[in-house]
Amino acid sequence: MQRKALWWKLVILGGVTLLLMFVLMRIGWLVDERQGRQRAAEAGVAAAQAGPQVLLGPIVQRSCTEEWSTVAANGAASTARRDFIVSTMPAELSVDGTLNQEPRRRGLFKINAYAAQVAMQARWHSLEALTPKAEHAGKLQCDAPRVVVAVSDSRGLRVVGIKRGDAPLAVRPGTRNDSYPRGLHAVLPEQPLTEPLALAVSMNLIGMTDFGVVPAASATQVKLRADWPHPSFGGRFLPVSSTIDAKGFEASWQVSELATTALRDVAAGRAMPGIDRDPEAGGYPSASTGNAKGESIADTLAFSMIDPVNPYVMSDRAIKYGLMFIVLTFVSVGLLELLSRRRVHPVQYLLVGLAMTLFFLLLLSLSEHLSFALSYALAAGAAIGLLTFYGAAMLGTALRGLGFGALVAVLYGALFILLNLEKASLVVGASLLFAVLAAVMTLTRRIDWYALNGRTAEQPEQEAVGSW
Repeated sequence: MQRKALWWKLVILGGVTLLLMFVLMRIGWLVDERQGRQRAAEAGVAAAQAGPQVLLGPIVQRSCTEEWSTVAANGAASTARRDFIVSTMPAELSVDGTLNQEPRRRGLFKINAYAAQVAMQARWHSLEALTPKAEHAGKLQCDAPRVVVAVSDSRGLRVVGIKRGDAPLAVRPGTRNDSYPRGLHAVLPEQPLTEPLALAVSMNLIGMTDFGVVPAASATQVKLRADWPHPSFGGRFLPVSSTIDAKGFEASWQVSELATTALRDVAAGRAMPGIDRDPEAGGYPSASTGNAKGESIADTLAFSMIDPVNPYVMSDRAIKYGLMFIVLTFVSVGLLELLSRRRVHPVQYLLVGLAMTLFFLLLLSLSEHLSFALSYALAAGAAIGLLTFYGAAMLGTALRGLGFGALVAVLYGALFILLNLEKASLVVGASLLFAVLAAVMTLTRRIDWYALNGRTAEQPEQEAVGSW
């Protein structure tokens, strides 16, 4: 009977574990739902104000029209027309930007936003690339050259100035280019196309989470600084140098035309790019508009304002360890049950497991209002206090309850270390499991497991085999 009771208890505990797995899954779905609402809040702020920003330019363009006469097979004459744009990118482009935080809120959700002051210096050796090439015998005419600066979301533009030398140019909305219509342009004064050109562009703009620059020049240098201490550098090129501290970061990029396809992409009329964020950091790809063929410029120099302690990402990572920690708690209860020789009912195991799973729900709900570290401390403290109180009654004495509470506190401490040491989480987790196994083996090394079935380890082998 004792042997059957033991097996039935193990079967019931297996069912309890499956039930707790389902509870953890439901909490995980809740985390996904809240994270979806966070993204909806970001989309709402982007729709109402301005979204992620990518800068392209300055570049110089001309809109041209070619007309020629054609004769159909029936002898009828008609006029054909071709509209096209010729562009020239700078030989040297220098971008210097300062971005300061201007966070926004939508309900419970905080959205990282910024206000940027950007200064761009661009130089052309000549504008001879703007000389159009006729494809037919006919009439060819072009508008005056214009300097174009494109952005991902023109609603974020606040103040823009363009100077040629000391002379300011009249800035007008739109780029007059369907490939990247959002932005601005300024008509250049007449000058021979063989002469060099130098332009200075200054702009104040606002955006959300992501900022990038397209390296559309023969030689591009970008220097960005911000008071955001946790940048995630994206795009196709990492900074050549960066300094990150508690006050913010400063990063520099240098890109040659030999290393980028940006000049070719712009000349081909590809659309403005998005910025790919790191999913493990709580981000997701920023959408690129794409042109009619779904093509966009491939290369950017970019960073994202990613919060490393995003409550939903951290809660999701914690839940992934949930089953392991419930099993370890059950092992601790079972070990105390053996050592104290006091029987613990499966219902008590269930209540202990529910207390462990509700910790994750408390963590999620508190982290939406408080810092993650404080939320973790409060949720873990509540769970440890409850399990210590219940453990004293379950195991028979207050001392055993304190011992059980201490074991649970060690598990929560280990989980917090796992969540914060992302790069070393595997080795820490493996070491923890090995330490738990070593502790169980050490504490149970003198237990006669056969005695649990009314037998002894000294029985003859034939009798022991027959009894099973």
